[in-house]
Amino acid sequence: MRVIITAGGTGGHIYPALAILNKIKEKESKSEFLYIGTTDRMESEIVPSKGIPYLGIEMKGLDRKHPWKNFKVFTIYLKAIKQAKEAIKDFKPDLVIGVGGYITTPVIYAAKKLGYKTMIHEQNAIPGVSNKILSHYADRILVSFEESKESFPKSKTVYTGNPRSEEITKLKAGDKRDLGFSPSKKLVIIVMGSLGSMTMTQKLKELIPSFASKPYEVLLVTGKNYYQDYQSLKIPKNVKIVSFYDAKYMKSCDLIITRSGASTIAEITALALPSIMVPSPYVTHNHQMKNALALEKLGACKIIAEENFSAKTVLPAIDSILNDEEQRKNMQEALKKIALTDSANRIYQEAKKLVRDEKK
Repeated sequence: MRVIITAGGTGGHIYPALAILNKIKEKESKSEFLYIGTTDRMESEIVPSKGIPYLGIEMKGLDRKHPWKNFKVFTIYLKAIKQAKEAIKDFKPDLVIGVGGYITTPVIYAAKKLGYKTMIHEQNAIPGVSNKILSHYADRILVSFEESKESFPKSKTVYTGNPRSEEITKLKAGDKRDLGFSPSKKLVIIVMGSLGSMTMTQKLKELIPSFASKPYEVLLVTGKNYYQDYQSLKIPKNVKIVSFYDAKYMKSCDLIITRSGASTIAEITALALPSIMVPSPYVTHNHQMKNALALEKLGACKIIAEENFSAKTVLPAIDSILNDEEQRKNMQEALKKIALTDSANRIYQEAKKLVRDEKK
């Protein structure tokens, strides 16, 4: 299978895209790929480092605060379509797959206009504007949440889940001793996205001293942009600060405090990992809150709004979950009921059907 895959901007788009790519490669080892991303976002470093052929195309999102600046964005968009068309004609793919981010729009549009088969994957419970637009140009639409099917044409929409769920279940659990932690103590992971958050950095710096008297240990993942902000702090012995961590340690922890991006939710549900979610209020259409609410209504997580995040709200919430085995068990059972651990394979099957002109 010859596949162009496009996704960019954040790990929430990039890692599901790579999970799809890896599954296709696993099933059809002679497959060839071209990854189209942006010139200046995370994927421009992550994807080439994995030895995957990569094309960077300049692309920007709409500026909703300053609409007059969007003339430049539109110009960039038209140029991106032209570049995407050239790449697609040169590569001659069997299928073009879009997994989210600004770059997906010109690539999927270009592919459809050239007559190539197209597929998009929506990670969030409430679809973004880009995928709503691209639904008109996609031959198949895959969704991570059952309720998302209502937002797209029924005839070409399939519930597959998020492919990160399958990848994370295959990981070997990380050894807590490698982080300097005790194998016998409970571990709490705190992570606010791959880049981190300015607002949450300040709140977490205020929270850290409160862990000194706690019987559990804490791995705080700052994100790429904010690691240096913590260097002047006095860190309790039971807390470790890192800028990035391997997801395998999620399989070794007892509770995670995190944002509620789609890929994170896929990982949490696949692992049946109890969580305290702090939805980012800065994302379009507040989709992280809607993602978290979809879990909370099932009793699968607790939510603390960013504005309410403090030692007074967080510490009791942690104690409540870690010390109440019945509550933890109920959370885990609720997560197991909605978990999909074969999402990447489901997506591969849909891709294969599409390439073979089979109906969904």
